[in-house]
Amino acid sequence: MVQSHAATSATPTALTQLSEDERMFRDTVRKFAAAEIAPLVRSMDESQQMDPRLLRQLFALGLMGIEIPEQYGGSAGTFFEAILAVEEISAVDPSVGVLVDVQNTLCINALVRWATEDQKQRYLTRLAVDTIGAYALSEAASGSDAFALETRATSQGDSYVLNGQKLWITNAKEAGLFIVFATIDRAAGYKGITAFLVEKDTPGFTLGKKEDKLGIRASSTCELIFRDCRVPASNVLGAPGKGYKIAIETLNEGRIGIGAQMLGLAQGAWQHAVRWAKERKQFGKPIVEFQAMQFQLAQMATDIEAARLLVYNAARLKDGGHEFLKEAAMAKYFASQVAEKVASLAVEVYGGSGFVKDYPVEKLYRDAKIGKIYEGTSFMQLATIAKLTL
Repeated sequence: MVQSHAATSATPTALTQLSEDERMFRDTVRKFAAAEIAPLVRSMDESQQMDPRLLRQLFALGLMGIEIPEQYGGSAGTFFEAILAVEEISAVDPSVGVLVDVQNTLCINALVRWATEDQKQRYLTRLAVDTIGAYALSEAASGSDAFALETRATSQGDSYVLNGQKLWITNAKEAGLFIVFATIDRAAGYKGITAFLVEKDTPGFTLGKKEDKLGIRASSTCELIFRDCRVPASNVLGAPGKGYKIAIETLNEGRIGIGAQMLGLAQGAWQHAVRWAKERKQFGKPIVEFQAMQFQLAQMATDIEAARLLVYNAARLKDGGHEFLKEAAMAKYFASQVAEKVASLAVEVYGGSGFVKDYPVEKLYRDAKIGKIYEGTSFMQLATIAKLTL
């Protein structure tokens, strides 16, 4: 019998205590994920696309504009609330979790901080109600070396003309607005990098190959192609040459979001494993009654709680206006390690059933791998941690 992909709830410890408003928000997202996302998980994974009805529900619930101020139609929430949303959704489906994450912690975050008032009126109002955003930085030659960009932007009158390609762009298929990084002066190095707001129907801009991925398959990951794509100068985000600063600062916050995605994934896998261990009987009793199984589940729970503390701490520091670069790197690094470990052990708890697609842990195991790769590999996180601690 196919099991539901919805995970059971978990009670936070004192050290992860939430305010009443935060708890209500979390519980609302949790119930929504269990009721509306869980039934769609397998079909979306197999079809490799998001259900359009689900996208409309995410907007209607305000989860696609959490930090957008009310004056632009958003929820006027906190970064921490965005992290809670990503965590709870990812416990059910990390594909939907990363959709919400990129929208909030990267795209909206960048616009709230760097956009002109005109740009906010034009784009935040749309991102709050019906438009999905994508963040286009990576290229074939610029992965961990994120600013070895080949995409060029040439100034022509009151416009810039973009030429080049972007790879591995999350949300690309669904997005209506792209934050695109290109260089206006290659000789200037990182000081020539500039961010542009590009709408999907801009002439000269097309979607290329959609990647066929190991995990988070419902989340679209596509190539972007720019061929003499003319973008108004009024669509420069920040200022010419400020793209490096925008990207660095935004990605530092986005890493906390990926930490939350991996935390949610681990929590979901653990909860499925616990439920299975209570139901599955061997030698005349539930396998959860065997001490070896208890110890394994206890170790998994401990690792998850440690990841939660790192992620929550980084998010709290960000909301409080404190330095959080090291803490964000630690949260992203550790949560991705925990997600892969816990998802793998959850498959083992299920035994042979965990290796087939009829049960949810197989998918979570596949989904976990990307956590060590995108928004800065584990090696890059360790390099950042070492630089700031040694």
